[in-house]
Amino acid sequence: MNPCPCGYWNSVLKECTCTPPVIQRYLAKISGPLLDRIDLHIDVPEVKYKELTGGTRGEASKLIAQRVSKARDVQLGRFRNTAIFCNAQMRPAEISKYCVLDDSTRKMLESAIQGLGFSARAYDRILKVSRTIADLANSAEIREEHVSEAVQYRSLDRNYWETM
Repeated sequence: MNPCPCGYWNSVLKECTCTPPVIQRYLAKISGPLLDRIDLHIDVPEVKYKELTGGTRGEASKLIAQRVSKARDVQLGRFRNTAIFCNAQMRPAEISKYCVLDDSTRKMLESAIQGLGFSARAYDRILKVSRTIADLANSAEIREEHVSEAVQYRSLDRNYWETM
C-alpha cells in the first residue's frame, strides 16, 4: 500500500504533500486487528534509475537461498513430531519454549512494546519474527539485535504513527 494518500511520504524523489493528520486518517482506514495479523510491515522506498542499472549488487540470491534453506531446516527440526513446520505457526506454548529472551533483551522489548503501544498480538508476532531472524543468523539464542530488527518491521501499527 502507499504510505500516504499522495504516495510520497518518506520519498527521496518527491516531497510528500500530506499533513500528519491526513496520513493518520489514511492509515486509520486499515483495521488495527487486521494489521496485528500481518507479521512484517516494511517501508519500501522507490529505487532510482541509476541504482536499478548500476553494477552495485547486494548479497547474491544463491547465498540468501542457502541461508533461508538452512533456517527452514532448523525450524523443521525444532518442530519435528508436531503439526507446526515454521516459526510463524507457533502458538503461545511454543513461543514460551522457543522464544526465550535474556533479561536485557526482555527489558529492551518491554520498552519498545510500551513506548510504541504495540498490542499483545504484535508482541507475539515480534517474538516469532525475532526467532526467525535469529535462525537466519544461525543463532540458537534470540539476541537484542534480532528483537530490535523485528520491532522495526511493525511500522504500520497505529500507535507507532501517532509517535511520529
